Amino acid sequence: MLEIRDLVKHYQVGDGEPIRALDGASLSIAAGEFVALYGPSGSGKSTLIDLIAGFQSPDRGVVLVDGSDIAQLSEPEHAEYLLKVIGIVGQPGDLLPGALARENAALKLLRTDPRHATRLIEPLLVALGLGERMTHPTNRLSMGERQRVMIAQALATQPKLLLADEPTGNLDTARGREVLGLLRDLCRERNTTVLLATHDPQAVSFADRAHELRDGRVRAHCPGEVDLHVRDALAQS
Repeated sequence: MLEIRDLVKHYQVGDGEPIRALDGASLSIAAGEFVALYGPSGSGKSTLIDLIAGFQSPDRGVVLVDGSDIAQLSEPEHAEYLLKVIGIVGQPGDLLPGALARENAALKLLRTDPRHATRLIEPLLVALGLGERMTHPTNRLSMGERQRVMIAQALATQPKLLLADEPTGNLDTARGREVLGLLRDLCRERNTTVLLATHDPQAVSFADRAHELRDGRVRAHCPGEVDLHVRDALAQS
């Protein structure tokens, strides 16, 4: 479903050395898999998500989604890709604060079936535990509820691939586990492929398999090494 081959993306900032966000990253994910990509903040996870989404182009390498080279899509093809092929779980701050939860969740459906968008999104909101909150303004929802609205928005058009970039970054441990469990269960029911980018060690346990992004490359996940990084971070806080 998703194949990343030798992906390179460097950024030049001022006169200093280039930032090597990705430096030969490769990863393959089969249809229906839930894969976690663990790495500390600044390790290149968001850059990788942007490249898969087609928001940036790589310096070298290729991103294939369902056999299509994302960097080669035309503008109309890219718009269709974002609407129907992939879903992106963003941050709660991306929601329209004055709109109802149901309206925010249905934003993608408004482009494909505007007459029935809000009705079509309701079963998904119920499945996410928002049945009694869907007609509440977004700014009256908790952070965990807002994150579930983001998941509903991303899954509304039944995409083949879901990209989740730090979906628990603003949540406490209990709410984070709740959101991850809902995300995993819904995607299994729909056979949706998931790439979860996270610096949260607990998120890794929800995935079918996990990798790490360090020094611009994807490598095997080492739980003991993750624990060591967490311990060091806590010691410095």
